Amino acid sequence: MPDLILITGGTGTTGRRISEQLTERDLCHRVATRSPAVTHDVRFDWGDQGTWSGALKDVASIYLVAPSGVAEPLQTMVPFMETAIRNGVKRFALLSASSLDAGGPMMGAVHAWLRDHAPEWVVLRPTWFVQNFSEGQLLAPIRDHGTIATATQNGRVGFIDAEDIAAVAVEALSQPQFASGDLILTGPAALSYDDVAKILGEVLGRPVRHHHLSEKELVARHMAAGLPKAYATALAAMDTSIAAGSEDRVTDAVRRMTGRAPRSLSDFATASRAVWRKRVTA
Repeated sequence: MPDLILITGGTGTTGRRISEQLTERDLCHRVATRSPAVTHDVRFDWGDQGTWSGALKDVASIYLVAPSGVAEPLQTMVPFMETAIRNGVKRFALLSASSLDAGGPMMGAVHAWLRDHAPEWVVLRPTWFVQNFSEGQLLAPIRDHGTIATATQNGRVGFIDAEDIAAVAVEALSQPQFASGDLILTGPAALSYDDVAKILGEVLGRPVRHHHLSEKELVARHMAAGLPKAYATALAAMDTSIAAGSEDRVTDAVRRMTGRAPRSLSDFATASRAVWRKRVTA
């Protein structure tokens, strides 16, 4: 009987952590990536159906991460999900976002499709990752200039560690009794970016400041970093939504699903302090 777990986006922020946690628990899985690096990886490309059969062989559950840089991924993802169901996949766990309801834009449309078509489905709806500060585009400005720039104004976010998202995903993918539905995942406290700057500054022992941008200014900033206009616009709109209070909440989902409390930003920053150490140039 097929029992493998397939991880799309398997080398990404959550995917690689899911793989690590599944390995720790001796659970069989396969990492799907466009550039396989090790023997248990498999080449996978949303746009190349020739890569699908190898990825799906003996798979019972799939962790779904939408293709990067695509503002509306449903059309790209449906053919693969339909193929997976025909091949006997029973359970899907989709990485979405706390701001995206079923039937809404972006992953919200994929959420609704899974609800209507998948035998078993779980939609993980985390808020913004603490790793955005240590691995994403905010890393260099914090490290080099002590700055964070957003259009969130004074809005608050329950920032969550990707390790906690991965822990919930592992439960969703491996436990047969895990009921279909969606889960809003947050860290232990709702914080503004001003709060974040203060916490990081205390951990680093030097000032970190939050610059308040307009939505238009943030779109331009994202595009200057190489993001397509549609995607940059969608991301900037999320900041405006945060400013209006859309992410100002804390849930107990991580504790309920894993039996432990989510990690705080302060604890994460303390453990990750070295990534923000300024580079020394000759």
